[in-house]
Amino acid sequence: MAVRLRLKRTGRRHLPCYRLNAIDSRAPRDGRVIEELGLYDPLQKQPEKQISFKRERIEYWLSVGAQPSETVANLLEKAGIAVER
Repeated sequence: MAVRLRLKRTGRRHLPCYRLNAIDSRAPRDGRVIEELGLYDPLQKQPEKQISFKRERIEYWLSVGAQPSETVANLLEKAGIAVER
């Protein structure tokens, strides 16, 4: 099973909020989740409150071969988590 780290959209129309999840790469965007790894709220005014990730679990999934999506890789770099591309 190929695992990807990607965002799952939540929230109302015009008020998006996203959850960072470890998901089977064949599952749909809002499909079944293996593990929830954090939150991303792009509408927060303060940048430090936009991202709240579980750093240890993300590093674990990256160490066992999970591939982040391009957007998630950018968010992880912004949060200070090293990602190989």
